[in-house]
Amino acid sequence: MTFRNPEFLFMFLLWIPIIWVYILRERKSRAAVRFSDLGVLKKLKPSLAARTRHIVLVLRLLGSGLLIIALARPQEGRTDEEVSTEGIDIVLVLDISESMRALDFKPENRLEVAKQTLIDFIRKRTHDRISLVVFGSRSYTKCPLTLDYDVLHQFIADVTFTEYSSRTAIGTAIATAANRLKDSTAKSKVIILLTDGANNAGEIPPLTAAKAASKLEMKIYTVGVGKKGQVPIPVQMQNPFTGKIVNQVQMMESDLDEELLEQIASETNGQFFRANNPEKLKEIYDTIDKLEKTEIKTTVYTSYEEKFYPWLWAGFIVLMLELILRHTRFRRIP
Repeated sequence: MTFRNPEFLFMFLLWIPIIWVYILRERKSRAAVRFSDLGVLKKLKPSLAARTRHIVLVLRLLGSGLLIIALARPQEGRTDEEVSTEGIDIVLVLDISESMRALDFKPENRLEVAKQTLIDFIRKRTHDRISLVVFGSRSYTKCPLTLDYDVLHQFIADVTFTEYSSRTAIGTAIATAANRLKDSTAKSKVIILLTDGANNAGEIPPLTAAKAASKLEMKIYTVGVGKKGQVPIPVQMQNPFTGKIVNQVQMMESDLDEELLEQIASETNGQFFRANNPEKLKEIYDTIDKLEKTEIKTTVYTSYEEKFYPWLWAGFIVLMLELILRHTRFRRIP
């Protein structure tokens, strides 16, 4: 609660002379009838009226205090915020090819570490629409542009390897992401492509897709993951004697095409990043988060509701009660 006219609260200082005058009058008051011996009267208990005679002063102070508060005009304010934002539309493109099973990003494989990194990245955004596209030998939209980050988190958590995970179609993935953004009216349209391989599938060349995205004023950040050289990858193999499927870890050469990813980013005025461990990957997405900040303008509106009426009526009722008691039950005889 706030006061529209708080200067009226200084009127509480008037209580000081009122109380002071009352005390002086009580001290100077003398009985109208004098007795030579008050011994008998001292044995008598004061009447209820005598014991409660000060209630008139209490009611007077209380009533005047309530009226002073009413004069100060207590109000309750309700604040509304109008947020206007020049938002950014972001498409997260995630590689789910078999090479993302590599165990060089311990304690998880590349895909699980990448998923957690994307979730952490989303938590830092507030007013941006974000979409999720996954790709292997083909690409598809896992989640359209949305502001419902809880739903997006769940979609990312559910991402896993599929029957289309055998190869890597980077050009197709860029085309799918661009298709998500082509009708966007956002100030900035961003694609963040994460992959650990080279383009070896799809009918659309990656640079062709990147040039098309550039003409649509889209920016592509490319993120290459994985250590260089040979990396451990779990593979399923059938035992020739028992026919059972068993999991084995084999060392395979990492085939990340850094040159291609650099060209894609350069074509769209984006940047290429290289992550060879989970910490570096997190750092990269933190950097992108800082590079692509949404401009937010907040206008605050405050509306006030008058609350002085209850104080006014309460003060009036208390003073009326004080007036009635002062001229009836507690009336002083001159």
